[in-house]
Amino acid sequence: MMRRTSVGRKLFFSVVGIFIVFATAFILFQYSREKQYKVDALTHRLQGYNLRMAEILQFYGNKDEKTLENYVRHHHIPKLRVTLLDEQGRVFYDSKVKNYAAMGNHSKRKEVQEALRYGAGNATERKSSTLALPYFYSATYIAKDKYIIRTALPYDNILAISLQADQHFLWFTLTTMVILSLLLYRFTSRLGANVKNLRIFAYRADHGEAIDTEDLIDFPNDELGEIAERIVKIYRRLQSTKQEQDVLKRQLTQNISHELKTPVASIQAYLETILQNPQINEATKKQFLERCYMQCERLSALLHDISTLNRLDDAPAMTRFEMVDMVEIIEDIKQQTALQMEAKRMTFVTHLPAEIKVQGNPSLLYSVFNNLTNNAIAYAGEGTTVTVEARKDGDKWRFCFSDNGIGVAREHLPRIFERFYRIDKGRSREMGGTGLGLAIVKNALLIHGGTITANKNNDQGLRFDFYMKA
Repeated sequence: MMRRTSVGRKLFFSVVGIFIVFATAFILFQYSREKQYKVDALTHRLQGYNLRMAEILQFYGNKDEKTLENYVRHHHIPKLRVTLLDEQGRVFYDSKVKNYAAMGNHSKRKEVQEALRYGAGNATERKSSTLALPYFYSATYIAKDKYIIRTALPYDNILAISLQADQHFLWFTLTTMVILSLLLYRFTSRLGANVKNLRIFAYRADHGEAIDTEDLIDFPNDELGEIAERIVKIYRRLQSTKQEQDVLKRQLTQNISHELKTPVASIQAYLETILQNPQINEATKKQFLERCYMQCERLSALLHDISTLNRLDDAPAMTRFEMVDMVEIIEDIKQQTALQMEAKRMTFVTHLPAEIKVQGNPSLLYSVFNNLTNNAIAYAGEGTTVTVEARKDGDKWRFCFSDNGIGVAREHLPRIFERFYRIDKGRSREMGGTGLGLAIVKNALLIHGGTITANKNNDQGLRFDFYMKA
């Protein structure tokens, strides 16, 4: 077999790929979020310093150098640089540089522009043109007095580390991804094992190889394994059923061959006698020809019944259904068999509603009651009564076909619907039966969604109970 990447591996790598993309996106988002949170926290701290300084300066009412220096000295934050600017961006105080004229105009600084526009602004990391060092700036516009307070901390390693995102979420994400990958690998491994076993099974089944090895049913103990195992078991059961059907077909062929041999042999013997004895008298010749005709009729009936059974077995789905009046069918059979029943002093009694409508095939439904009636005529005995009853039971019509004749021994009842099964073989052939009538009845009812059972009729005669969907 061509080696291919298993479904389990494809699924594993696909989902792990999704995990990696998701984890990367989550890490980047969380990193940016954490860093922004710390930047906002530092900005809030510096903005608070700026606003408190503005309140103090407003309280003293002046912003001279001495007052500003005194405030910065008494409100010391390590490495903090404080700068005051007017609205035009000119510096009039700086805690680190005193040559204000050389500092130039700060109106183009990002934090200054944002402060003038929004009231507050900041720059995360920008190199100071005065001190040539990177700083974190936070500026606040004091609109009432029309000036800007800007505080800054040098962006050194300590500040950079403090503004870095917390690494715990990174390790948490990676650990979670590893655990999920392991769980996924375990699941996909089981899935892959099931698919592998099913692939082996399908390959062997397709190539007619043996599939009774134990490794084919050694699936993991989970839902997928159970499904896969059931598929294999169903296939084996079908194979077993096919073998049984082959045996039954061979038996049926043998039975048919046996049934055909008797009338053919009889016809051959009679005709051979006539041909080899030209001087035979006319009365004997007529008798032999009549017996040949009877055997031909038996052959015709046998072939007809075999054809009917084959049609029922091979193409039940092609049977056409229509609304059928069962009362009319039963009455037709009653009239057509009247002479046969009269010859045996038999009586046909019906207890039927005025109308019985069922969805079915008229020809098959006719064969059901016709075969049951002919069976009763042949085996019930002289002077007996055949009774047909019907009643509605929900969405079904239940029928009872019974006689008060000699009946059938209980040990034969479970098998009388089998093909070519005869209780008394000699008597059955003498009566002209094919041994297929009751098998046709059973199969015809199965096609109509019904079943049939045979029982003793109150210890006298035979009773058939069956139903059909309305």
